[in-house]
Amino acid sequence: MERKFPEWYDKIREEHREYLDAVEKLGETVRKTGPLDEKTSHLIQLAGAAAIRSEGAVHSHARRARDAGASTEEICHTILLLTSTIGFPAVSAALSWVHDSSGAKK
Repeated sequence: MERKFPEWYDKIREEHREYLDAVEKLGETVRKTGPLDEKTSHLIQLAGAAAIRSEGAVHSHARRARDAGASTEEICHTILLLTSTIGFPAVSAALSWVHDSSGAKK
């Protein structure tokens, strides 16, 4: 399956290829050098993305977590666990972004 990236991401790649290659390599290197498996790593990054209210990163890490074998239930639970830390409004927003990224109809 070919991945479709947001237009802005493609624009950055087009104008700053070496920079974006380095950023992507950093993420890949950090994931591979630690003891956590890929699914767990993406769930943690998903939680971080939700905490900083980064819609694009929530979409990306929810998709990547799914690709690494995470179920919808695991993805949603990862975000629900943040309620006492980041609050219900942020959790609700992140859950809506996960829903968007799943392709499910509203």
